[in-house]
Amino acid sequence: MEDNPLTSRVTRRRSLQLLAGTMVASAAPGLDAAAPLPARRTGMGLVIYNCSIRRRWLQQHQPGLDLFQPHVFLKHCHAQGAGGMQAPLGVLPAAEVDALRRFADEHDLYVEAIIGLPQNQLELERFESEIQTACDAGAKAARTTIIPGRRYERFKTLAEFREYERRGQRMLELAAPLVEKHRLPLAVENHKDQRLDERIALFEHLDSPFVGACLDTGNSFALLDGAHEPIAALAPYAFSVHLKDQALQEASDGFMLGDIPLGQGSFDLPAMVAVIQRAKPQVRFTMELITRDQLEVPCLSEDYFATLPDVPASDLARTIRFVRDHSAAQLPAVDALPIEQQLALEDANVAASIKYAADVLGL
Repeated sequence: MEDNPLTSRVTRRRSLQLLAGTMVASAAPGLDAAAPLPARRTGMGLVIYNCSIRRRWLQQHQPGLDLFQPHVFLKHCHAQGAGGMQAPLGVLPAAEVDALRRFADEHDLYVEAIIGLPQNQLELERFESEIQTACDAGAKAARTTIIPGRRYERFKTLAEFREYERRGQRMLELAAPLVEKHRLPLAVENHKDQRLDERIALFEHLDSPFVGACLDTGNSFALLDGAHEPIAALAPYAFSVHLKDQALQEASDGFMLGDIPLGQGSFDLPAMVAVIQRAKPQVRFTMELITRDQLEVPCLSEDYFATLPDVPASDLARTIRFVRDHSAAQLPAVDALPIEQQLALEDANVAASIKYAADVLGL
């Protein structure tokens, strides 16, 4: 197998070594009797999407264990040296909420919830119950999305996209009074759905002090909004941050985009973090790195512009120039690996990102 410096591909022997070193911290009994914590710690947290392969691996070996159960995942984040978590909490019994909050307080960890918006009046009770659980657990924000899927993949026409956009606005209009009532910031991720002008217009329409952004530092690049422009535009609205780095490479129909460890990609993360912290000094940074094959952004194809007919040519040109100027030699290739090697790579990606957040970003 050819060495890949971007993805830190590992041999089978190295995979097993990495697994042996991390298994104790993630197995159910070991979460309470974990190996010594890493000397390097960061206030940056982890989101569940960082650990999907580990969850799948654990379910194969310990069917009764779900890594994404809130208390289990928070302990896992702590064992990795992270400063908190972003995860679905759902509606938890009072005893579980109390235990989660005690663990977070004892170890100076933050909690952010992931929550689905109410689609109609019938879902308001469910939504408020989840908001109440999040508040009782000490959550600092609740992250959500308003439109399913990537705009240029999920929708075939602008009219179809606009209908989902209107649905998303209606869901936020239902949610806003409840998050205002409970005073829990609702952070809407720029999820490769709306362009910057559309998202800011939505926030201005809602005009709620408790509805803002989960600022993803990479997603808007796929909509030709630029690398650094989304940071400046969305930072004033940020209640939460998905911190990610990306490797870029030209492709026949546009460019390829791959999640890689923080500091190893194309984005100037120190500058991005500085802009966000100036605008929102108290905002929490959660690393989002999905260990997977690279994604294609077909921005030179006709289909891509079916839902983006008004994008200026200058934005397309800016994007292609940036890709060319920051092109990676290789991109992540994960899906064809055996699951043990996928898991070792995922663990290595998380560890490298935590180290970079602590050593370079000062988070």
